[in-house]
Amino acid sequence: MLFRSLVGMAKAWDEAEALGWIGAARPRVVAVQAEGCAPIVRAFRAGEEFAAPWEEARTAAAGLRVPAAIGDFLMLRLLRASGGTAVAVSEAEIAAAMAEFAATEGIFASPEGAATLAAARRLRAEGWLHGDEEVVLFNTGSGLTLLEGVSIEIPAIASLEEIPPI
Repeated sequence: MLFRSLVGMAKAWDEAEALGWIGAARPRVVAVQAEGCAPIVRAFRAGEEFAAPWEEARTAAAGLRVPAAIGDFLMLRLLRASGGTAVAVSEAEIAAAMAEFAATEGIFASPEGAATLAAARRLRAEGWLHGDEEVVLFNTGSGLTLLEGVSIEIPAIASLEEIPPI
């Protein structure tokens, strides 16, 4: 999950509570990063208050390529206070989740959004998420922003008559 998204969500929940729209209960929050750039995951697992910068950050998910976050301490506090966790997913898991979103939901998810599906799959397999829990995955962009790294096959149509009816 993008850093600004987590901190922004926490702020929104606090404001919604102050307006009386919601109660004090909060969801568990999960930070999702790519294995090639996971300073929050590393700091969370080590029990650190701040995240050391990630050297040689690499991932196709540009929005997750944040080697040093300004609000690292805010995120780490939020993760711990919510009973949440932090997960790093591989490039292969991100690509597979992009394909799954497209095939099952018709969504051309951004790599960052697909990373949330990959993380949810892993957390469910590990037992951190249970089958009866409601989970919200945030897709913060479109796969259209990364077309140079995506291969799409579009079937050729010789004439308009070949287009199937809707």
